[in-house]
This record gives sequence, C-alpha cells and structure tokens, in this order.
Amino acid sequence: MSTTAPAADVPPPPRSPRRIRLALAIVLALGGVVLGAALAIMIARPAAPTGPAEATAAAEYACPMHPTIVQDHPGDCPICGMALVKRDRAPTLSPAADAAGPRRIVGYRSPMDPRQTSPVPRQDSMGMDYLPIYDDELGGGAAVAGLAAVEIDPGRQQLIGLTTAAATRAPIGGQLRVVGRVAIDETRVRHVNVKNAGFVERIFVNYIGQRVQKGDPLFTLFSPDLLAAQEEYLVALKSRAALGGDDGQALVDAARRRLALWDVPGAELRRLETTGQPIKAITFRSPAAGVVTKKDVVEGMKLEAGAMPYEIVDLAAVWVVADVYEAEIRHVTVGTAATLTLTAYPGRTFTGQVAFIAPMLDPQTRTVKVRLGFANPTGELRPEMFGEVLLALAPRDAVVVPVDAVIDSGTTQVVFVAQGSGRFVPRAVELGQRDDATVEIVTGLAVGERVVTRANFLVDSESRLRGSLEALAAPDAGPDRAQVLPATGATP
Repeated sequence: MSTTAPAADVPPPPRSPRRIRLALAIVLALGGVVLGAALAIMIARPAAPTGPAEATAAAEYACPMHPTIVQDHPGDCPICGMALVKRDRAPTLSPAADAAGPRRIVGYRSPMDPRQTSPVPRQDSMGMDYLPIYDDELGGGAAVAGLAAVEIDPGRQQLIGLTTAAATRAPIGGQLRVVGRVAIDETRVRHVNVKNAGFVERIFVNYIGQRVQKGDPLFTLFSPDLLAAQEEYLVALKSRAALGGDDGQALVDAARRRLALWDVPGAELRRLETTGQPIKAITFRSPAAGVVTKKDVVEGMKLEAGAMPYEIVDLAAVWVVADVYEAEIRHVTVGTAATLTLTAYPGRTFTGQVAFIAPMLDPQTRTVKVRLGFANPTGELRPEMFGEVLLALAPRDAVVVPVDAVIDSGTTQVVFVAQGSGRFVPRAVELGQRDDATVEIVTGLAVGERVVTRANFLVDSESRLRGSLEALAAPDAGPDRAQVLPATGATP
C-alpha cells in the first residue's frame, strides 16, 4: 500500500524573476496613481480664507550676516558657516487688497554670485536654489547711481542693530575746531645793524634766547669814522662858543645830526658834550625789549657797514596760524573770537581773535591760512607750539542729522531714508557745517524724515547688491555685465 505526502509538506515551486518584476511595476503604478490623486485633491481644495491685508505666514531660515541666503529648512550659511536663523516669512498681500496685483517674478539669480542669472528656476553647482528677482526690485528708480531701495523686515533690523533718527531743525555752527601753530609776531621783530665799518671791542649779550630790555647795552664798536665825527662835533661846539649867532649853531646841529644818523645813542652825545673828549668805542643798546633770536658777532670781530649783529623779537604778543578748509572759511571773519588750548598747559585756555585771513588758497591742502593774535605777557606761548583753536562762530538754525547717518564715498554723500514698512531709499545730500555730533544737511532732506544711523553700512551693501541686479536687468545688459544660464526645462 503506497502513501502520498500531504500537500502542505510539498515546497511551492519557485517564482520566476519575470513575475517579480511585473508585480513590482504594478505596485509602483498603483502608488503613483494614489499619489497623483492626493495631489489633485490638494490642488483642487480651496485655499483657507485669509484676512483682507495679508496671507498666512510660513517659516523660513536666513543667515544673519548674509540676508540674501534664505531657505525653507534649517542649515548653515554656505558663505560664513553660521547657523541659519528661523524667522517668519514676510506676509504677502492678497489680490483683493493689493490694487497693483501680486509681485511678478522676472528672473532668478544665484545667492552666491548675483551676476549668475537665469530666466527659470534652477540650482547652482552647490545645490542651492536660485533666488527670485521681482519686478518691483528693478524698477525702483534709485536717486543715487549704483544704489537701490531695500526692504528689511523688523526681525532682520533687530538682528543687525538697525536704528533710525529724525532730521530736525536745530542750531549749528556755534564753534569751529582747527589746529593752530604759535608763531612770532612779525611786526615785533627788530634788527640791530651798524651803518659804518668798525671793530667790536666788547659784547654784553652772549647767546641766543637771552632776554633784554629796551636800552640794555649790546656791544661796543670802535670806528674811525665815528671817532672823526665826534671830533667834528667837538669843533662845532667850540666854534659856536667863539662865533656865536646862528652860524655857530648851524655847525653844531649838522655835526650832531650826522652822529644821530649813525645810531649814536643820545646818552653818548650828552656825555661827549659834558666831557669834551671823543669816545673811542661807542656802546650800541637794544632798541626794544624781547628775546635775542639771532647773534652774529664776537669780540674783536670786524663789522662792515650794513652788518646785522643782533635780531630781537618781542614776544609780549604772538600769532597763531591756523588752517581752515575752504568749505568753512565763509563762516570766519576778522575779529572772530577764539580760544587756544595746549597740551603743555592742561586745563588752561588763552583768548585771542582773528586778525587776518589770507587772500590765497593753498592748492595742495585746500585750506586758507588764518592768523590770530594772542597776548603773551608771561611768555608761556612759545613759537612753534601746536594747539587746538576753537573759533566762536555765530550759531544758526539748520536741518541736521547725526554724523553717523551720512555715508561719504568721497564724491557723494548718501543717507538712507526710512519710508515705512521696512523700506529704505538711498538719497544723495549736500552737507554743510558739522560739529562733534551732528552735521548740517543743505539739500536733499526735509525736517521729520527718518534716516538710518546704525548698521547703515550693511544697508548700503544690500543696496549696492540690488543696484547691481538693476544694472543686470537693464535692456542694454550684455554678456560683459551678466551671464545668463540656459533653461533647464523647469517652468517658473
């Protein structure tokens, strides 16, 4: 009797690879159909109602140092490596609320190189999505060449520390600070010279810098011409005594005048009349009080006619020469009061006033020399000292902003004006006078307008980036200005 094994113990025949591939294809096809149906249902489902002004906000991630790096998932900045910061996506206006309609995308640009643009969405070599370029970003019509208006949401403003201040009308021009140099008063310089040749027998002032008073002896000079003139004077005196009358007096006056013209002091003449004996060496005395600044004589030296053995400067009053820039010289006039401070005398000030304004401008420094007079009774103001001069100008009302609000490129001065809703527009301004904290705006800004005072250099960088995009999208933009990559088949 034969028995057969149960059907359960018989192994199933092996499946062929063809059947496996067929089953896998059927499963994938069914999955694609299910997924397509789900997407169709989601697309056909009406959007959730939004408010009259803005739509539902979604989260996005941006770099705090490079605001152009934005993506919809966490990560690191490809430029600086910083972690991206989460923020709310800026709300968009609904078509019913925005009369101008939704923003229109005109192209796309690389987040790493704005010169790389594309008419359709794509990714760069690092896998980063190109950022959209909107039409309102290109048609801003910036008032400054190379700059464009920028929009910064409040969250990013807080991250970069952006602050603004209003332009106000306030007094300005109350003072002007310049650097001054102490110089000698050229009207107080005296030269001691001799009008006839002779020999120096003795000197009383031996070094430069020695102080002398008016009438102090300087040196004695033996001159044959002076000796002969003295003898003629004595003969004239004797003739007057013998002859009398006007003839004798005329001879005396002529001889006396000759000695006086040769700078013989009056005291020497009186001694000559008293003693009746000629003086071998005439003593020359200081014509003014001051300091000896030049000494070109020693004992036994022969001096020719016209020689200048001494120079004496009176330092009871000095000049201070300051350089004032051409843009500020219009505020300075003769008689303007000034104060001088020196590092040599901390806490002390010296008062003076403007005495002269040079008629010529220095073409290299673009400054005008201004001369101020200062009294110096104690001699503390020494020539060639440097100090700070504060000119007291008449204050006047003007439109002023903080100094930090102005970006000076050398040829153009720019401020960024806040227009609300996070929008900042560059504007060229003309500057006037300035002080330590504020600067005058002559043209380009009105009272009440708010300007960026902090983080304005970051705003300027973003504005220049937008300006380059505007130049790239200009009708005459050629291959040298922008590199447009071919489309990849995707649709915007």
